[in-house]
Amino acid sequence: MANLREISRRMSSIKSTMQITRTMEMISTARIRRALERAERAEPYKDAVTRMLANVASAGFDASQPLLAKHGEEKHVLFILIASDRGLAGGFNIAPQREVENQMKTLAKKGVKSSVITCGRKPTEYFTYRKMEPAMSFVGISSEPNMDEADRIASYVMQGYASGHIDRVELIYWHAKNRVDQTLVTEQLLPISKEQLMMPNKPRTPDALSTIEGQEYTDFAFDPSAEEVLGQLLPAYFRTVVFHALLDSAAAEHGARRRAMQSATDNANEVLSTLSRTYNRTRQGAITTELTEIIAGASALEEK
Repeated sequence: MANLREISRRMSSIKSTMQITRTMEMISTARIRRALERAERAEPYKDAVTRMLANVASAGFDASQPLLAKHGEEKHVLFILIASDRGLAGGFNIAPQREVENQMKTLAKKGVKSSVITCGRKPTEYFTYRKMEPAMSFVGISSEPNMDEADRIASYVMQGYASGHIDRVELIYWHAKNRVDQTLVTEQLLPISKEQLMMPNKPRTPDALSTIEGQEYTDFAFDPSAEEVLGQLLPAYFRTVVFHALLDSAAAEHGARRRAMQSATDNANEVLSTLSRTYNRTRQGAITTELTEIIAGASALEEK
């Protein structure tokens, strides 16, 4: 009977866990819709800025501008890692964290310095625990990012690159393809080449800034010059890209957590089903043993 009590306790514990995972799955399902809508509402502005940037670059690309100049030797690489404040989302946090850590170790072997900006409590704690203090960190707002966070990141990146302190900037985050699937994206923010700016009609990859097609401004006269207009557009572009990545990551976080909680609920159901069969077999065995003992005792009394 002690074994039956143990199985019963385990079944009760699993049922309680299932209630939690099912509730978290329902919450994430409700939140992902709002997060996806927010990211979709921001998409037109981001595409418009990207289109304008690409079109102005076709009229005047000034490689002497600090944000367009490519540094001769790569000495310092900055990673912008966007993840989550909370766990229970499968590999949502651990996959990009390990990706950045491996890249930083590879760069260190080559004698290249690297640093990381962390967005989310989990990546901040991950790198702090490993004695890799983030250059900047943002916690508590992963599910509700704001423009102030994007402004601070973009300002730090632009100042560091323009001053020559940073030679390359990589943006790592999860892209929410839909409510179910997420894709890990690694995008190079800086340096930006003329070829990148002039390829807006190809799928968005590290070699192309946008999927938006645009009309070249080669027949337009700019006042001030196209080079100066491009210089004014670049800061707006960086802020917009970082902010949209934050929104995209927030939607991906809810999707990843919904899928993880659904998987946990399904696994709990399987374990509960197995324990139920084990409980029934053990109970039946105990009943059979008791009946056998009763019958044997009755037979012994009759023989006397």
